[in-house]
Amino acid sequence: MSRKSTDSSRFSFTQWNRSLSIRSSKNSRSSASSGHHSTTTPSRKGFSLSSLRGTVQPELSKRLYKLIKSENNLINAHSEAARERVSIATQLSEWGEQTADESISDVSDKIGVLLSEMGEQEDNYAHALDDSRSILKTIRNTEKSVQPSRDGKSKITDEIARLKAKEPESTRLVVLEQELVRAEAENLVAEAQLTNITRQKLKEAYQAEFLATIERADKQIILAKHGLRLLQLLDDTPVVPGDTRPAYAHASQARQILNDAEDDLRDWRHNGSLLLDSDNTSSVPKSPVAGNNQVDTMPVLPAGKGKGVDRGREAGTVVTANGA
Repeated sequence: MSRKSTDSSRFSFTQWNRSLSIRSSKNSRSSASSGHHSTTTPSRKGFSLSSLRGTVQPELSKRLYKLIKSENNLINAHSEAARERVSIATQLSEWGEQTADESISDVSDKIGVLLSEMGEQEDNYAHALDDSRSILKTIRNTEKSVQPSRDGKSKITDEIARLKAKEPESTRLVVLEQELVRAEAENLVAEAQLTNITRQKLKEAYQAEFLATIERADKQIILAKHGLRLLQLLDDTPVVPGDTRPAYAHASQARQILNDAEDDLRDWRHNGSLLLDSDNTSSVPKSPVAGNNQVDTMPVLPAGKGKGVDRGREAGTVVTANGA
């Protein structure tokens, strides 16, 4: 079995058929043992005037501008969590190898593969959040474009009020009132555009975020359940000093569990019922979890569950969400 380095790229499930290990090469391991890990830290950005933009934002777009900046912090946090997850997965695998225990070495390496893919899912989620954030920028930009229209109308209105108080007979009042009519018409169009874009893009942005959250959760649950299956292959029966533990004989089952996990991720699809029918948005949407209060259970079985592979002769332990 070939070993794949994580230095150049994150492990992907599409590569599982070629490699079932995330252990780096000997050179990488030696550098890791000296305190240098394979993951790279994000480069610091140089000084930018973008940090000053918040002080010159129009009043109408200030709140959304701040929200978008906060979203960027959240995205960076998820990206960092993804990098740390992959780093930990690699360290776990390399630690397991140096134990010189064949069973621990194999199981820890396979668990490392699953943890690495969890990191990949976290990174995908960060990208989805960034896409959602970009959609919100459309609303912010529209708010910025509407602000001058509001300011122009307000300025003319204030000028008319000032003239009426000081020079009620001024001929300029007629001109200003005509300008106000035009300004109100322009503002009416701008406000209609703003409310249309706000509703459309708000729905689009958070629909994308919620769907990404569901995908991340579902796929990490898939990976975690297969991780529990892997742990069942590790014999933790206590031995007395002098006894020899039986040889590890589950390498093929461990490989099959990774294949099962790959198949489950590849077959995963969004539940189409989660998306509201555009022709039925006037009614209150039904809860997607209504009446579904059952605790999910998963039988932890030997490899090959329902994939045309023999389940094995033994029945696995049933693991529930509360650990019973």
